[in-house]
Amino acid sequence: MKDTRRIRGTAGHGRHARPGRLGTLAAIGALTLAALATASATLPLPIRASAGPASTAHDSTLTPCRIAPAAGVQMSEGVPTPTGYTRSTGTVRALNLMVDFSDAPGPGRAADRLGEFFPQTSQWFRTSSYGRLDYRPEAPLKDWLRMPLPFADYGIERGAPYEPGYRRLVQDIVTVADPQVDFSEYDLVNILVTPNAGPSALDTVLSVTFSGNGEAPKADGVPLSNTSFVYSRQDDGSGSYSRTGYRVLPHENGHVFGLPDLYTMDGGGTVGHWDIMSEDWGANNDLLGWHKWKLGWLDNAQVSCAAAPGESEHDLTPLATEGGHKLAFVPLSEESGFAVEVRTRAGNDEAVCKPGVLIYRVETDVDTGRGPVTVSDSEERSGGCTRRPNVHAELSDAPYGPGETFRDRESGVSVAVLGTDGDGGYRVRISRS
Repeated sequence: MKDTRRIRGTAGHGRHARPGRLGTLAAIGALTLAALATASATLPLPIRASAGPASTAHDSTLTPCRIAPAAGVQMSEGVPTPTGYTRSTGTVRALNLMVDFSDAPGPGRAADRLGEFFPQTSQWFRTSSYGRLDYRPEAPLKDWLRMPLPFADYGIERGAPYEPGYRRLVQDIVTVADPQVDFSEYDLVNILVTPNAGPSALDTVLSVTFSGNGEAPKADGVPLSNTSFVYSRQDDGSGSYSRTGYRVLPHENGHVFGLPDLYTMDGGGTVGHWDIMSEDWGANNDLLGWHKWKLGWLDNAQVSCAAAPGESEHDLTPLATEGGHKLAFVPLSEESGFAVEVRTRAGNDEAVCKPGVLIYRVETDVDTGRGPVTVSDSEERSGGCTRRPNVHAELSDAPYGPGETFRDRESGVSVAVLGTDGDGGYRVRISRS
């Protein structure tokens, strides 16, 4: 099984940023994808913990819906998540190091940079996981960690490969921090770079995660195999940064838990604002139900598998609320299927402007950043229902409501929304010929 040695982080926000960022996306698209294509490596070292819901392997009724990770795909949507990533349930200790450089000295206190992301990130994970992920940020070093080289000397650019610049940077971080930090005590590492290092996030997003990389430099006997780097500030002047700017970090940490990027080079066009792995730019949003099952935040009993021909009815409760049946899945092949869930304005989904039944196709043989998930739009070419800044408007009214039906003629699958129970839940009828 191949695993991800290097995964790009937050490259796909151009659709809702200033026009200059769109040009940057087009110019670096080929470079970024080329870097991705050479980033896989078999993990050579034992892994301390497996990621994802190992329990899914023990429920035979769900076996047809556990579409498997595809061979040759760096970071697949398949279930279960391969080993090598950080576990996504229980207590996870996150080491946070604030670093600066002689040519980009940290402005103000390092604690202020930490405060841009916490406690919001921990709360986001607590809410999304229904309390199953206890994300504990720690910052044993309170001051800026000065790197021995100027920032310019590391050659950090958008789409930069792990070798040699990032390897040198990680080695320097270890050298400087190791006398005061026991890296073996932590499950993942966040490098919160001084925001004045590199270009503005409005022009180029440098933030990146290297996940599942067993060949990373070691510290205290363990490889720093799941490490996220956050640069600049995603502040477009709309006034939303203080509330939503932290969201770049849960997006990047999504990679250390084994989740791929859902955006494509033209932005969040296939998923929109329905998953933080698609868009972390703008108002708050949650993860898809498929991801919550993949991460172990949904039990097997909360998922139903519509694998047999004929009709079946499913009562679904809102994804944001704890408990109840959350996800129905219709497998099409060993590597694809349709997911059905209910999204409402609650929890991390505070930006939802049209509640209803969200339907999307999952493809495990499509790589990160190439559109492994595609949301079906119930209101095509409507322009959407949201007016919030930095939210993919076209798909904001994608959910289906009572009396509406999704049809995929090629597969013979249809999903009819029969009604709502008044508490935000919906009944759907899945038909497959």
